[in-house]
Amino acid sequence: MHVQAIRTDPITEEQDLLSPLDRYLDAFEERSVLAITSKIVSICQGRMVPAADADKEALVEAEAEWFLPPSASRYHVHLTIVDHVLIPEAGVDESNAGGHYILWPRDAQGVANAVCAYLRERFGRRHVGVIVTDSKTTPLRWGVTGVALAHSGFLALNDYIGQPDVFGRTLQMTKVAVADALAAAAVLVMGEGDEQTPLATIGDLPFVTFQDRDPTEEELRQRWIAVEDDLYASLLTSVDWRKGARDADPRR
Repeated sequence: MHVQAIRTDPITEEQDLLSPLDRYLDAFEERSVLAITSKIVSICQGRMVPAADADKEALVEAEAEWFLPPSASRYHVHLTIVDHVLIPEAGVDESNAGGHYILWPRDAQGVANAVCAYLRERFGRRHVGVIVTDSKTTPLRWGVTGVALAHSGFLALNDYIGQPDVFGRTLQMTKVAVADALAAAAVLVMGEGDEQTPLATIGDLPFVTFQDRDPTEEELRQRWIAVEDDLYASLLTSVDWRKGARDADPRR
């Protein structure tokens, strides 16, 4: 696998997302994946709120599907669930935001599908992929890693259930989160500070199954686990989650 970050000028105002892709993406190879940070998607969509005019707690609770109040955290942050992701502050972010709060994108899946179609048409490719990325924390670990908010053009999971391991034992539970693994690699290369690299191309991907279409609703549902079925259900259901204002439709 090869990951190449793409440097851009600062993207600070609402515009068509395809405009910076036209400017900064010179080439794109067959069977490659384009990673796009959710922040520039949100900025292009105008999903920015001036920090001076906003109540952050109210903003986070409006953006969350479920939340724990800041009083439950020693760091005074909300722990939230949004679009099947456990993440602090509902993704509301102040870094690299120029005095704004940046919200998560609207309809990240639709964005991924549209960019995939754009890549196929512009570069004359058949098998290309797109991921919209953000950073998240992992319980019991310092540091952030990437997560795919949306993907298109390839299977997000490699399912090993029913296949033998090296000793012939049949695997019972193992699925590889391909989209999230690609997001983790891309976010690592794109960085978290002043790198100005909100795009990355990912190539040499023999383990990725590409498709010449958008993911189906069933394929999207296969990525998610209901809280009660999750391995960590005993933790997730033992706290008093409060209902946020955001509905559970990831295309919001």
